[in-house]
Amino acid sequence: MENAVIHIQNANIFIKHNKVLEDVDLTINKGEFVYLIGKTGTGKSSFLRTLYADLPLKDGEASVAGFQLNGLKIKNIPMLRRKLGIVFQDFKLLTDRNVHENLAFVMKSTGWKDKAEMEKRINAVLERVGLPNKGYKMPFELSGGEQQRVAIARALVNDPELILADEPTGNLDPETSEEIMKLMLEISKNGKAILMATHDYDLMQKFPARKLKCEGGKIHDLQLVNS
Repeated sequence: MENAVIHIQNANIFIKHNKVLEDVDLTINKGEFVYLIGKTGTGKSSFLRTLYADLPLKDGEASVAGFQLNGLKIKNIPMLRRKLGIVFQDFKLLTDRNVHENLAFVMKSTGWKDKAEMEKRINAVLERVGLPNKGYKMPFELSGGEQQRVAIARALVNDPELILADEPTGNLDPETSEEIMKLMLEISKNGKAILMATHDYDLMQKFPARKLKCEGGKIHDLQLVNS
């Protein structure tokens, strides 16, 4: 259990009073890359939102990056999110500021204060995602693939234990999607756990990994089913 970044037992996932998923039991370890699949409306996004405490966990037990979700106090949610990186399909970059300022905004909101340390970290993560000279660019000056790389840099900036990616290739062409997948897999090989919701079955065939499937109000671990 010491390697577990996500550990969930007997959890029920709700949106308000509507139960979306029940009896969720699963563990994801450090450095593991896992797909989250299932049709639209089967609970993938609700599950991810529960993991980063956007939806409260009402039933069961769950530990994410060392934080117990059940009974998690609102004041501790920013501390949890500092241990997480979140990547969205539509990038969610701030359009009124450049790449550097987008990353700095996240860092300030999660407690960074030393400007020199911030500068060093921003340069390091932009280098990591292959955008070492793009800090001065505005989001509209970047391609979709470059914007998603910035979003991944933003997710990495706090050196998280876990990255949650919700359809990160959904708005990208196939070639760019492959580039993003290679980057994400490389990040996981360096010890970050990644849980990626996707509908892209071509990518999953090219880059096989463990799959969790939302179906019929449950999360099925296809690795366990097939083993």
